[in-house]
Amino acid sequence: MISLNSQIVKPEELSKDITSTEQKVIIKQMVSYPMIYHYESIQQLKFELLFRVNTVKAATALDKSGAKFTTFAYSFPNRKYWYRLPNGGFLLREGVNPSEGIEDIVKNGELYAFECATAIAIVLYIAVLYTIGPRAFNTYFRRLYLMDWQFDEDLPVYQKDGEDFLIGDVLHFKNPDFDPRQPWWRAENAIFFGNDKFYGHGIGIRDSKAIINFLNGKRKENADESAYLMRMITRPNYKIISLLR
Repeated sequence: MISLNSQIVKPEELSKDITSTEQKVIIKQMVSYPMIYHYESIQQLKFELLFRVNTVKAATALDKSGAKFTTFAYSFPNRKYWYRLPNGGFLLREGVNPSEGIEDIVKNGELYAFECATAIAIVLYIAVLYTIGPRAFNTYFRRLYLMDWQFDEDLPVYQKDGEDFLIGDVLHFKNPDFDPRQPWWRAENAIFFGNDKFYGHGIGIRDSKAIINFLNGKRKENADESAYLMRMITRPNYKIISLLR
């Protein structure tokens, strides 16, 4: 359910303000769940819907970019825009506009390699850029640092337990019997596209069965527990990010 200014609203009451077909699908998802999604204004709701659609666009762009999957030990960026730090993270070079640095990852993906948690961060930063535009992005994200689950304070994220999966959510597949020789396949972080489609860096855009089968192929000998989709959701704090514009 959706609450606007403390009032529960029906999808048809939003039709004048929400005209995008993609955004209407997310509205339909929201009203199908028993929990209440609270918004102070229609603008706040519209910002989240736009951000969620842009998250899918960003994930699609990264999937098509040619960026490779690797571990922190072997990660590399385009050194024109990024320093590679000893821990495998990427730090934006001085004098580089953050919008140019983050966009280069999808424009010249073959010059980059990183693991799946950093890929999720990249997707979310690109989604922020698509949503608030380069001027605001360059103001708030001056020294971007890409490493695992570390985010700039202006891109706060949180985790919650549940199964109210919405398009644009970050979801998590766990592989409890992973091969210890390939510990990076202990899990896969993925962007939810809806209709049982997910983007996971190193796996691509696949349905849940294909991702689980892939992870099951990365288990130790005599494994008896299958990989599975967790009841955990990671989301940006859309309300706070909406103040950056």
